Amino acid sequence: MVKMTMIARVTDGLPLAEGLDDGRDLKDADMYKQQVKALFKNLSKGQNDASRMSIETGPYVFHYLIEGRVCYLTMCDRSYPKKLAFQYLEDLKNEFERVNGAQIETAARPYAFIKFDTFIQKTKKLYQDTRTQRNIAKLNDELYEVHQIMTRNVQEVLGVGEKLDQVSEMSSRLTSESRVYADKARDLNRQALIRKWAPVAIVLGVVFLLFWVKNKLW
Repeated sequence: MVKMTMIARVTDGLPLAEGLDDGRDLKDADMYKQQVKALFKNLSKGQNDASRMSIETGPYVFHYLIEGRVCYLTMCDRSYPKKLAFQYLEDLKNEFERVNGAQIETAARPYAFIKFDTFIQKTKKLYQDTRTQRNIAKLNDELYEVHQIMTRNVQEVLGVGEKLDQVSEMSSRLTSESRVYADKARDLNRQALIRKWAPVAIVLGVVFLLFWVKNKLW
């Protein structure tokens, strides 16, 4: 069965729409939604190049497709046919582009197209039962194949993003520390120069003062 549906803009990960009743009867729904948000964040950084992918997470699978800078994602039971999941996403994509295509780039607030939930719910009902004549026909449709769509594990996918974030954070920290080290090095060099030349300056100052006093007296 289809458990969750979310739509987001790939360029910045902004959520645009979702199925409003998703997660009501889903155990650990918040955890899965956090995984989806992390995935959208990774996609916005260009960390996953595939435009279509299936990602296993616990007893479920995330399926997503990207087109027109928009990511359409659904979470289904592992037993749910991949072919139906992606055809479901294709239906959402076609309608979302038709209705909201002109406003996608200018959307500035999360869930700007929340009214699209009506279409999500209507379409989801059509795909819930895999045994209907309609869905059996779609499964037998040879025009839409999904064999080459990659399947990965959620820890593998999100772990890549976490590691890259850690590398970026470490790089920033090293840069900051190197600046502090450089400042300290400059201070030490300055102090060393002062210690080296201060006695000479004092001696010269005393000689100059004595010379000046002598001239004044004579």
